[in-house]
Amino acid sequence: MRRHTIEPRPDWQALVEAQGLIYPLTRYPDDSLRPYWDESAYYSFSADEIEELEGVVEELHGMCLAAAEHIVAHDRFADLGVTDPRLAARIAEAWHRRAELPSVYGRFDLRYDGDGPAKMLEYNADTPTSLVEAASPQWFWMEDRFPAADQWNSLHERLVDAWKRQAALLPPGAPLHFAHSAADELGEDLMTVAYLRETAEQAGLATEAIAMEEIGWDRLSGRFVDQRLRFIRACFKLYPWEWLASDDFGPHVLDTLDNGGATGSTLWIEPAWKMLLSNKALLAILWELFPGHPNLLPAHLDGPHDLAAGLGYVAKPLLGREGEGVTVHPAGSTAVRRDEPCCYQELAPLPDFDGNRVVLGAWVVEDEAAGLGIRESTGLVTDGYARFLPHIIG
Repeated sequence: MRRHTIEPRPDWQALVEAQGLIYPLTRYPDDSLRPYWDESAYYSFSADEIEELEGVVEELHGMCLAAAEHIVAHDRFADLGVTDPRLAARIAEAWHRRAELPSVYGRFDLRYDGDGPAKMLEYNADTPTSLVEAASPQWFWMEDRFPAADQWNSLHERLVDAWKRQAALLPPGAPLHFAHSAADELGEDLMTVAYLRETAEQAGLATEAIAMEEIGWDRLSGRFVDQRLRFIRACFKLYPWEWLASDDFGPHVLDTLDNGGATGSTLWIEPAWKMLLSNKALLAILWELFPGHPNLLPAHLDGPHDLAAGLGYVAKPLLGREGEGVTVHPAGSTAVRRDEPCCYQELAPLPDFDGNRVVLGAWVVEDEAAGLGIRESTGLVTDGYARFLPHIIG
């Protein structure tokens, strides 16, 4: 694994915007605009490194499913902060009927530098973003700059195939709605949903676009409806389950949740059981079930334990995106238990390549490793100011 500097293409911004990346720049606190899509550098990997990472990702995914089974079987929902018994029951029901429920994709965040085993930082299996740039612009960048090279990137083909395989699980005769939140100011959620909708249409599915804020509730029929008052029978939503289950419509969501073909209900994608994998408590439960595993970091739910006296630790809220609420406690710092529920994970500083801290986003489609996206930051936490860099194999 190596980092290389390179001259960006003269028309790079127009190119990536035309390929769906309508947010190529990030506005910083000083009001300056700097590249989010950063092709002034790229990473290269050997074929052996990519093969190793693929194996690690699929093993980790299997371990996460085993942890989900453990959570449900041993009623450990409280460890995830799920204290509503109705919600816990719905998640458990979705887990038991998961073979009947469409489930598309997820993204592991890994610490890896090519010199030692990859370490799992977290798993977002409910609402992962950075998909558009990983699937499309970086592939076309490679074809422009390194046409003889290869890339760990079968995302598009695998997504189309996933929709084809799972079409039979969707309600017959009803379009699949694709929903994003209108509160997304950057357009990232909008374009992620638009891209996933495109892959579904290429698989032959009938689709409709809608904003979450436009979804209505018809009291007379007891159903969710779209802008034209049509029953929403199935909906892919880029909207976290913890929001969906707790906002004003939350009780209706639980009342009408389709966990296996119920008449008059709504099938949500990703399914409710994905809440088991997108909660940071998963990290501690994995360490409990697979202690010492080379691709895991020690993690606990009831405090830092001895992590502060060792390599240090990070405290992560059980739910959150873009590094929000994460605090870093270096080696030798005083162990502190936060008031809010957190996962305390051993500190594994991100690899430093010429002052750039890098995290690998490894994608899973259904149950298979499908591609790689790379983000860089200047600090230890990968936040909203991170940059996306392309990669090649070779």
